[in-house]
Amino acid sequence: MSAGAPPVIPSSLQIYNSYVEDPIWQRKFTIIWCSVLGLAIATSLPSLVRSLKNGRSLKGFFGVSEDLQKRGYTTTTNDEKLPLPPSYNASKFFYSFSSIRQWSLPYVALNAGQIFILAAYVAVTLVCIIKDAPLISNPNRAGFLALAQLPVVFLFATKNSILSLLLGPGNGYEKLNFIHRMAGRLMFLAAGIHGSLWIRNHLEFGLPILGPQKETSGVASFTLLCIIVLSSFRPVRRLFYEFFFVVHVLIFVAFFVTVCYHTMYASPWIFPPLAFYGADMLLRMLRYRFKDATLTAQDKFMTLVRVNDCDDGWLAGQHVRLRVFFSGRVLESHPLTILSAPPSRSCLSDPGMILGARVNGDWTRALNDFTRQEQERLQALDKTSENLSVPVQVMLDGPYGGSSVDLGQFESVLLVAGGSGVTFTLGLLDDIVARCVKLGRPKGERTRRIEFAWCIRSFGNIAWFAPMLMDIANTASRSSINLHISIFVTCLCDPESIAPIPNCDVVMIRPSVYALLQDLTTPLCSSASASSVEEQAEKTTTQFGWSGQGGGVAVCASGPESLTAEVQNAVARLGVMRGIEVGGVAIHVER
Repeated sequence: MSAGAPPVIPSSLQIYNSYVEDPIWQRKFTIIWCSVLGLAIATSLPSLVRSLKNGRSLKGFFGVSEDLQKRGYTTTTNDEKLPLPPSYNASKFFYSFSSIRQWSLPYVALNAGQIFILAAYVAVTLVCIIKDAPLISNPNRAGFLALAQLPVVFLFATKNSILSLLLGPGNGYEKLNFIHRMAGRLMFLAAGIHGSLWIRNHLEFGLPILGPQKETSGVASFTLLCIIVLSSFRPVRRLFYEFFFVVHVLIFVAFFVTVCYHTMYASPWIFPPLAFYGADMLLRMLRYRFKDATLTAQDKFMTLVRVNDCDDGWLAGQHVRLRVFFSGRVLESHPLTILSAPPSRSCLSDPGMILGARVNGDWTRALNDFTRQEQERLQALDKTSENLSVPVQVMLDGPYGGSSVDLGQFESVLLVAGGSGVTFTLGLLDDIVARCVKLGRPKGERTRRIEFAWCIRSFGNIAWFAPMLMDIANTASRSSINLHISIFVTCLCDPESIAPIPNCDVVMIRPSVYALLQDLTTPLCSSASASSVEEQAEKTTTQFGWSGQGGGVAVCASGPESLTAEVQNAVARLGVMRGIEVGGVAIHVER
């Protein structure tokens, strides 16, 4: 007598086993985001290969360096090598089509491409939480998906991430942080769904919410997440960054402990974040530098920091986290952009690592006050000297970030800055002019025309960086580089403070970025008095022939969100076809 096959229980009568089914959805979610990330890395491979060839990718990987042999720096020479002709390759199509994603909404610090990424991420997360899950009776799926967010939260948060290296220059932690923030919010949402539905079930069946270890540790874990979320609001981050950072680190350690007490399924999802954070801390230790520096207060709004014995190890446009040991503020570090290129490729008469700290908060105001007080004290001791610098000790962490666009690959460049955002574009300008003029275009740089636009509130702000602009403009004036500087002032204050910068216009209007971009991408015509159309065409070709001939346009902007959003919209508005005509329009913005 044969017993036969065991009976099959209909699926409608089977009890949902969340500890079997829900981990499957955790793995599905992980496979999806890892696949998308792998696709993004594969798309970035051409850019990564180019950056590895020209040495940009690994520049500063182990921090800034000092020339111990003190070999000095190359003197500026005349630009004898002409730029290469336009290169007609697939990159112009890539840059042109990718410009569509630059559309940006007012008061939203995200462009269309970033919004699409976040929308897709939210959709995938919600589908994995809801699909075939009896959340009302068994909300464990939401808890499992909350744990699955942990690797994403840490991967896109660490300052020294392998991801930033694989995606190429200009894709530092500050560019990827928007995914970190969304993953954290979704983790909070999923944990809230999980906890609130379990509390509902406990109330329905008269079970205690606090008392048993599982329930108590779960409530404690969610409470800690609430503290992290509340302390992560943008006003808190901007006004009390050190408090935000300390709370973030300490609360997450407590969260890891409590969530492991809450469920045994948490442990596998904690190891990847610990690995990411451990690698970040190891690389930070390799990048830390303790240096002597000098402080100079340009006025009551700007402080310049010159760090001694820093000769290489950064790219133009990168920033460092600076800690200045003054007035008991030894624990505060703040990001400051390096406004100069490395000395070996700088146009400045006194090159080095120079940082600009605009008074915009408690720390920068205290630094400026300290510097002015010390300058007054030193001036009283030595009345024969002017513009005395204040010696201090600093600690550097970095460099980080930088531009994703190599300006040397484009024949026309538009640099737009607002206020203290000029520290970013000034470093890029110093670098590209030095590469084309001082070093003789060693990597085949194509740049021939540069428009540098700076929007400020007062004429007096020009004095902050006037000597540096004059050094760069003087260098460019002796070369084939056509550099034009436009300074737009929005307030009639200190009009006598205008510095004599070569080829520089100072006007009292708010610029139209789209008009600047249109001028840069349209061949300049000679006056109507030309004797013939042929003569006019010949003059245009010889003087401004690179405009519209397919050499490409690079646009870099830094400053307030309203300005950077306008720049992004201007590039998107230019259109795909016009972008292809000019050889592609690449853009990078810093906020």
